[in-house]
Amino acid sequence: MSEVDLVIRGGTVVDGSGGAPREADVAINKGVIVAVGKVDAKGREEIDAKGMLVTPGWVDIHTHYDGQVTWDSHMTPSSIHGSTTVVMGNCGVGFAPVRKTDHDRLIRLMEGVEDIPGAALHEGLSWNWESFAEYMNEIEKRPHDVDVAVQVPHGAVRVYVMGERGAKREAATDAEIAQMREIVRDAIKAGAIGFSTSRTIAHRTSDGDLTPTIGAADKEMIAIAEGLKEANAGVLQWVSDFANIDQEFSLVEKLVELSGRPLSFSLVQADVVPNQWRELLSRLDNAAARGLPIKAQVQGRPVGLMLGLQGSVHPFLTRPSYRAIADKPLEERVAIMRDPAFRAKLLAEELEPDHPFVNALAGAHHKMFELGNPPNYEPAPEDSIGARAKRDGVNPDEIVYDILTADGGKNFLFFPLHNYYEFNLDNALTMIRNPNTLFGLSDGGAHVGVICDVSVPTYMLTHWCRDRTRGERLDIPFVVKSQTRDTAEAVGLLDRGLLAPGMKADVNVIDFDNLRLLPPHMVYDLPSGARRLMQEAEGYVATIVSGEIIYRNGKATGALPGKLVRGHQPAPMRAAAE
Repeated sequence: MSEVDLVIRGGTVVDGSGGAPREADVAINKGVIVAVGKVDAKGREEIDAKGMLVTPGWVDIHTHYDGQVTWDSHMTPSSIHGSTTVVMGNCGVGFAPVRKTDHDRLIRLMEGVEDIPGAALHEGLSWNWESFAEYMNEIEKRPHDVDVAVQVPHGAVRVYVMGERGAKREAATDAEIAQMREIVRDAIKAGAIGFSTSRTIAHRTSDGDLTPTIGAADKEMIAIAEGLKEANAGVLQWVSDFANIDQEFSLVEKLVELSGRPLSFSLVQADVVPNQWRELLSRLDNAAARGLPIKAQVQGRPVGLMLGLQGSVHPFLTRPSYRAIADKPLEERVAIMRDPAFRAKLLAEELEPDHPFVNALAGAHHKMFELGNPPNYEPAPEDSIGARAKRDGVNPDEIVYDILTADGGKNFLFFPLHNYYEFNLDNALTMIRNPNTLFGLSDGGAHVGVICDVSVPTYMLTHWCRDRTRGERLDIPFVVKSQTRDTAEAVGLLDRGLLAPGMKADVNVIDFDNLRLLPPHMVYDLPSGARRLMQEAEGYVATIVSGEIIYRNGKATGALPGKLVRGHQPAPMRAAAE
């Protein structure tokens, strides 16, 4: 072959296999990698990658673009950070199947669980579907920058079958359970990549009601697992408090044994049960030793809240003086807050009761940090607002007040909610290194007013492979493999995540020395002008999907080669043979 579509010349190839980096060319033709090594063929387009990392595109298995995918062709922020495949429909929430009478119910569920503005969903969703297959057809009508895969959400299935009874978590009849089984089976056969559910009290509707799936009977879960077995495809995605760890983990094992399908569950270190993660890892290892395909999705940084005047949560939210101005435009609020008399009055006030979560955050100055530029997601305890206030002999709320009202009220404080009980990421490192865990939990598209963890794939390179000073680092091949080949294999996408002949040409070209995260900021570009947190990065020279460059130096090119991935994808014969 004398000419190909694209050649990436002379880069440091980290191919996703875990092997050592090597200098090589990568040739791409018709959306497929055709050669890795010394390439003599000319490219119709060529990228000089000397001194750059060349990796597979990231495969992000935990996102929530279920609404955005229907109105937006760009799966940002994920695609900005090198993700070339995103898996949606996690945590048991989504928008299909659905009856017309339940549109608002599913919006309230998504708004509450994933902090996606209801106004944006009401305006953005067309609802040109009822069944899950019709929802997938609707996704296919719109071109996208990256590939998307979908899971059928338990919450939507339960409400579709049971109506208000399902939303109120009543027990399903045998006939209703049979219908759920059929719906999930048919959705998997139509191309859903898996099934997801939530069993945590943290997941609630915007009205404060528990998610419909919490407490679903074992026989309901078993029947759904049997649906996956009948389809002979699909994965199970699980979120749980594991409050009764014996009972819950036993059910997880039973579902995997019965269905023969892989299952992954979310794993973090929560302050209220700081050692539970160790017990879950131990049980996970035992299950793996028995041959059960169970994994835990983990994250290499704190699950962090962004506290700010533009966001969903901040420490002054329940002060009477702030509540009186809360609905005013940001500029007007900040002008009022900069008045010394208003400042003194607000800081002297007691918190309004009946807001236990916000009030707990407001008093936890030892876990509040100024984020900085570049953002610091592993801050030392002596850098907390509480520690600074103690050193300076001031009220910590004064420091918080001044930070939040600076820069026109656009600043954020960082509050590490999970994975930071010991004020370092050593426990996260233990989770990451466990062979039975997966990189996940970016939550791209979700928690848009309070969490911005979508940049984790970039952070894994900048922090863990280059910048970390407070402990061990990770090597680049391990991190690349963990967020490419490992995540792709976990959801059955065997045609990607590896730079090898025959594989799908999803590639990142990265200026590793200059790769850096920019601070999160708020944008107002959702339907209805609703807000969402956005975070960019510098150092992605090119992101390529199916052989087309979708980003150059952080800017979208306009190319939209991304497609809906229907079901599991086999390894290309050529790649499988090598």
